[in-house]
Amino acid sequence: MQIPAYPDNESERVAELVSLSILDTPPEERFDRITRIAKELFNVPIALVSLVDTNRQWFKSCVGLDASETGRDISFCGHAILGEEVFTIENALLDERFADNPLVTGPPDIRFYAGAPIRLPSGNKIGTLCIIDQHPREFSQQQQALLKDLSEVVISELAAQQAATIDALTGIYNRRGFEILAKKALSNARRYGWTSSLIYFDLNKFKQINDNHGHAAGDLALIRFTSILNHIIRDSDIVARLGGDEFVVLLFNADLAKARYKVEATRSAIETLNNSGELPFELCVSFGIVEYDQSKHNDLSDLLQDGDERMYQFKQNIAAHSEIG
Repeated sequence: MQIPAYPDNESERVAELVSLSILDTPPEERFDRITRIAKELFNVPIALVSLVDTNRQWFKSCVGLDASETGRDISFCGHAILGEEVFTIENALLDERFADNPLVTGPPDIRFYAGAPIRLPSGNKIGTLCIIDQHPREFSQQQQALLKDLSEVVISELAAQQAATIDALTGIYNRRGFEILAKKALSNARRYGWTSSLIYFDLNKFKQINDNHGHAAGDLALIRFTSILNHIIRDSDIVARLGGDEFVVLLFNADLAKARYKVEATRSAIETLNNSGELPFELCVSFGIVEYDQSKHNDLSDLLQDGDERMYQFKQNIAAHSEIG
């Protein structure tokens, strides 16, 4: 087994990692969503955000593995941070550096590994976004590029610190966070020909809720609607509060029919909530659905504008019948 070497800037690298005050902190949705997306996109059982400390690798996000850390001396990520590109091992049993590694000979029985370095703006590489499989597999240049794209979202989260991309009230992405991740998603949709759709939501009568029941009730409306969306969307989809009472969902590998199904599920959940009498008001929402068309939508702003316009038309043309709830 080959123990990973220490990079020349090890002291500076660890100091910056420690300065982030992220080691040994609780799980956070902003990182867990990235590992869930990676797990789904690459069809692997394990995906991690791994931070390489002095003597250990610690997992800020861990999907599919019942561990919070392992020793750095046996880590694959310790090797990955020594390079600039995605570090790939297609069959660990055939690689003399890892064939007798305890993570290969025993649980989690690693055969395939791919790790994209998390490189902060300073140049320090503090860890990886990595995926693991118990079976050997090939990993194409296109797949490596996709993993690297996802790792850049992790990098953006770390570099910008906690509140920069997350809506403080609802815990989902804010506009900035959505734009970072959605731009990557649309870039890959163009590259691989994936079908994606966007749903633009607007809570109706939100001002009346605030005026009649107070701002605490308005906050509750936003939180409960967010909860509904989180239960309906897939782990690989992106949900965000753009601001005020406007929300957006970007669906991976989903055409208009699948997007409409999500809207109907939202309608049903809101109707159930309203009928329960749990809230002192009723939730009502308008929506616009648009399928991404790279010949029409030059960038994310075009897609958002299209969704916003369709939502507005829906609200204007359907009038009272346009409300879900």
